[in-house]
Amino acid sequence: MPDDASTADHKSGRDYKDTLFLPQTDFPMRAGLPKREPEWLARWAQLKLYERLREDAKGREKYVLHDGPPYANGHLHMGHAFNKVLKDFVVRSRQMSGYDANYVPGWDCHGLPIEWQVEKEFAAKGKAKRDVPTAEFRKACRDYAEKWVDIQREEFKRYGVEGDWDDPYTTMAFNAEAAIVEEFLKFVDKGVVYRGSKPVMWSPVEQTALAEAEIEYHDHQSTTIWVKFPVEHFAPYQRAPAHFDNEGKAALHPSIDSDETARMADLLDGASIVIWTTTPWTIPGNRAICYGPRLSYGLYEVIAMRDDLDFEPWSKPGDKLVVSDALAESVREAGLVAEWKRTADVPADTLKGVQCAHPLKGFSGGYEFDVPLLAGDHVTDEAGTGFVHTAPGHGAEDYIAWVDAFGMEAEIPHTVDEFGAYTDEAPGFEGAKVIVTEGKKKGKDGDANKRVIDALIERGTLLARGRLTHSYPHSWRSKAPVIFRNTAQWFIRLGGEGENGLRDTALKAIDDTHFTPASGKNRIRAMVEGRPDWLVSRQRAWGVPIAIFADRDTGEPLNDPAVNKRIIDAVREHGADAWFNTPSQDFLGDHHSANQFEKVEDILDVWFDSGSTHAFCLEGRNDLKWPADLYLEGSDQHRGWFQSSLLESCGTRGRAPYDAVLTHGFVLDDQGRKMSKSIGNVVDPADIIQQYGADILRIWTASSDYSEDLRIGKEIIGSAVDAYRKLRNTLRYLLGALADFSDAERVEPADMPELEQYVLHRLAVLDGEVRIGYEKFDFKGVWRKCLDFASLELSAFYLDIRKDSLYCDRPDAVRRRAARTVMSLVFDRLVTWLAPVCVFTMEEAWLSRYPSTDGSVHLQQFPETPAAWRNDDLGAKWKKIREVRRVVTGALEVERREKRIGASLEAAPHVHVADEGLLKAYDGLDAAELFITSGATLTDKSAPDAAFRLEGETQSVAVVSVKADGEKCRRCWRILPEVGVHEAHGDLCERCIDAVESADARKAS
Repeated sequence: MPDDASTADHKSGRDYKDTLFLPQTDFPMRAGLPKREPEWLARWAQLKLYERLREDAKGREKYVLHDGPPYANGHLHMGHAFNKVLKDFVVRSRQMSGYDANYVPGWDCHGLPIEWQVEKEFAAKGKAKRDVPTAEFRKACRDYAEKWVDIQREEFKRYGVEGDWDDPYTTMAFNAEAAIVEEFLKFVDKGVVYRGSKPVMWSPVEQTALAEAEIEYHDHQSTTIWVKFPVEHFAPYQRAPAHFDNEGKAALHPSIDSDETARMADLLDGASIVIWTTTPWTIPGNRAICYGPRLSYGLYEVIAMRDDLDFEPWSKPGDKLVVSDALAESVREAGLVAEWKRTADVPADTLKGVQCAHPLKGFSGGYEFDVPLLAGDHVTDEAGTGFVHTAPGHGAEDYIAWVDAFGMEAEIPHTVDEFGAYTDEAPGFEGAKVIVTEGKKKGKDGDANKRVIDALIERGTLLARGRLTHSYPHSWRSKAPVIFRNTAQWFIRLGGEGENGLRDTALKAIDDTHFTPASGKNRIRAMVEGRPDWLVSRQRAWGVPIAIFADRDTGEPLNDPAVNKRIIDAVREHGADAWFNTPSQDFLGDHHSANQFEKVEDILDVWFDSGSTHAFCLEGRNDLKWPADLYLEGSDQHRGWFQSSLLESCGTRGRAPYDAVLTHGFVLDDQGRKMSKSIGNVVDPADIIQQYGADILRIWTASSDYSEDLRIGKEIIGSAVDAYRKLRNTLRYLLGALADFSDAERVEPADMPELEQYVLHRLAVLDGEVRIGYEKFDFKGVWRKCLDFASLELSAFYLDIRKDSLYCDRPDAVRRRAARTVMSLVFDRLVTWLAPVCVFTMEEAWLSRYPSTDGSVHLQQFPETPAAWRNDDLGAKWKKIREVRRVVTGALEVERREKRIGASLEAAPHVHVADEGLLKAYDGLDAAELFITSGATLTDKSAPDAAFRLEGETQSVAVVSVKADGEKCRRCWRILPEVGVHEAHGDLCERCIDAVESADARKAS
């Protein structure tokens, strides 16, 4: 079975090479992807491929993957590449499956990261943000975002991603900003928007409130303190209608007067309740202490302090301390107490009457009010003292406990301003900073903790202090710690009944959505069940405004359709700047006065922006539809875009804006570590493309299990390169073998040899697997099955067997024609099946086979595969045939390795098959043809002990290696007894004589 070796007839001197049919193709072995891929992109642009795809798909059922908008800030990283290529797999495979799958990319353009970068640019020119007019600053932000949209667009296109790049959506387009305002006003109209004064996560560095989705947790070392709250008196309280002033007691109303009251008052006389906190700076905001109703408490009296200290401890013998029994020992050790004794039980149900003095009482005259004890189910005895210091302005649970006890009208102090500095509501500490917001120490602890601790020491109420490393919330943008701070913010209410029950509507929508992987449903469900009301206001400059007016007396938002229309129309015409640049009265009209209604100048949370994209993209374009079939993003978007889109859509349309959600993991380095510039383990997609090409990046994406975090590195990319080479070699061989193939040469399946019918069966099976794989987003399965088919079933089996027929049979031989027919059918399917993955290489292969000035594989549909091709009985039979063949191939490998033969055609093995079913499978077949040997004998006789058996395969097959008998045919290289018999062609076998004479006759005619 020659490739290009000499075929000269040693007796006649004739060279038979011109009678062979060797593969011929211009498809190069070396891909040269980094150079060729930009040429394909240029060709597609010239062809207007996107427009032709849309024209070709007119009238088909739409399939819409709605693009989650990446942020227009900085060059793309590997996570962007992985996400966008996955989306391209979905869109291209749906388009080739018969849908109109239009992909409209988008960008998120508002928000803090852009604002920060623009602030830096102004700072480099010597301008602080506060010195830049708002209009000028917002224009600089818009210009910055536009620049990065253009840069990222070209980077995405280089990945081979097809979409409407000339008309993407952006959240800063005027029509988008108007739609976002309109969507928010729908919530106002429903009555679920309110301004509330409650603690929110606040970034002093960024001077804005943050939502949970904008928070990430990092280890942080905090100063911890144990503080003594001296018991003042025992006066059980009722719900207080008034605020706590420095006399405090006016808000407390005795509800019982009994012997128990007197006993507890006497028992706790001179005692202190001990709290523990990791935020000493919140002590000025303390207004209560929470205890656990089911915890066990005791009164402990200090007997002796440690005598090995070189400083005077903050406690002394005789001190009486109330702590949880479970935590008493840890408190004793922290307080440096050498010995104490438990003198009494302190039942939890009696603590509700205890009133303590503030630990800063007497300091600057500002803390003269009583501190009540409140029951709280959030209190545990896992750490601390069993008592929780409660500052309602600095914690969600603190706020709830305070409001539950004293009502919404109870005053909550604003002790910290937007810069993280104490206000005058923290007497004695004004100006001290919780977190440094400027300079080299930005994001580090300020002087607030030290100032408070010094004051506690001065007042004699500090018991102990220490350091603790724990998980602490940080802004995911600035990476600086955040604080809980009481401030007026705008919220969307999630609770409520009926049409206002946004949380319940969202939970139902989650149940109605298909999640891939399925675990995503439980994840987002838990988040929605547990999340607080949606904080939608931000105190920044660059974004869509909360375009409402608030009543100066009640704080209620104005909801007037005429006013709302004027606002929306102005934003649609002039962009969001119109809200800031237009006088209030122009919007309010003749029926409302700017003296009564103040213009809200906060901006919307950018998650509300991106959560509204379905409204102005899906609903705003005729070539898309609402709801989307699929949202596809990283798993972090369960708390981000998936959730904000869900809540926005459920609030305005009563259901999710998607039917299905697919999530993928994060891209890590090859050691499983997060990529970091400081570590130096960043893999840049641009570098991979420059060295290997985008198709290699796409193969890596297809071969990865996206349901988990995935890895990338040199060796992993090397595996993708190896797989690509195998695939390319198979395609190259198919193209070469199909040179000059025409429809006139085709053979009907019923007239084909059994081997070809078996390959058609495998094609039919694979066709179903590929279609199901793409439908279920199993890209790894599609890639693996197609690659295995190309490498194991084609290259290593079918094409290996059929080389002899392709090269040496006469052109009109049925066997050769059938083989070429099957190869044509295989090529068409393999190339189209893999076109969504290897977009450049499959285009190159397709046009090598079907040259065209305006053609493209991407305009094709997956070919229909006749159901009649599938023959499971034939498949089962050929599974047995291949089982025997594997053993024979193993035996021949040993013979070659031991240099007893040079090529398999030198062999004529004796194959002993003890299994009747395996032996029967070879009935009517040429075993030597399948083994690629010159002869073969199959027998059911017992094999000698020395016969070859393949480990791991059936032991019913054993092979005795035997050399072929006869002379070597100088044209096909088979060794046969018939060679040398023919006088005219003494060195040819009968098959080759027929082929040569046929060729000579054609040439003569």
